[in-house]
Amino acid sequence: MKIAFTAKGTDWDAPMDARFGRAEYLLVYDEDTKTFAQFDNRAIKDAAHGAGPQTAQNLFEMHPDVLITGNGPGGNAATVLEKAGIKIYIGAGDKTIKEAYTAYQNNQLKEF
Repeated sequence: MKIAFTAKGTDWDAPMDARFGRAEYLLVYDEDTKTFAQFDNRAIKDAAHGAGPQTAQNLFEMHPDVLITGNGPGGNAATVLEKAGIKIYIGAGDKTIKEAYTAYQNNQLKEF
């Protein structure tokens, strides 16, 4: 299974980014290979409109099964992600990537 995180860095100790559309990085952890893939999403921060759908498209290309974030995506982005079959979990905005992963494993995050 591949689990995506909205992040402010690129490793287990990086803080989560509570935002979806303007998240600094997208990290995807592959549980089978125990490796991370990353996407630098910082270029979107200056987009006037459409940051959420653009981030959703970037995430979609990484083929995750699950997205863990803080506040959740906006309406348009959520629709794109749901149609892609990606399950979304929220409530991890104040955690590190590792803490968010542990919370997910322990069913402590809310499904969006």
